[in-house]
Amino acid sequence: MADTLSNEEALERLRDIMKDVRICMLTTVENSGELRSRPMAIQDAEFDGDLWFFTNESSPKVDEIQADREVNVAFSEPKAQRYASVSGTATLVNDRQKMEEFWSPAYKAWFPKGLEDPDLALLKVNVRSGELWDAPASGIVYLFGAAKAAITGKSYEPGDHAKVDVESGTATLR
Repeated sequence: MADTLSNEEALERLRDIMKDVRICMLTTVENSGELRSRPMAIQDAEFDGDLWFFTNESSPKVDEIQADREVNVAFSEPKAQRYASVSGTATLVNDRQKMEEFWSPAYKAWFPKGLEDPDLALLKVNVRSGELWDAPASGIVYLFGAAKAAITGKSYEPGDHAKVDVESGTATLR
């Protein structure tokens, strides 16, 4: 039977992974039904249930989101053996104040016209649920766990796996 975590504890673990991984993979559904993923820079904001990304309004991903708002955002930090995947709905937002809040001069590499670009917009992902995988990063810990599993005949569980329902406030450690 799975152990239950407090929602705040599970959300904090999700926040930690998302805070440390600045480039994630945003997955949308193409008109053909095919999944499309692309790297996106997440905005440096305290996670309150929403994720924010800059985009061009003319981008194909915006058309995909307008046809099907369901998206997935995946985070990977392999050196630390930490991963997260969140699902939710995406919305295009044209809010100048929010853009100014999130803007960094480094974004000029992708958006050369900066905040003055009429094509610049934000994608807001309202997260409903997520999963995280958090394992010890040490190779020695991993080898010890794998060896122990081989000797005992039990499967190796390298770390924590939690499923988080952001909307209902429940989390389950798997």
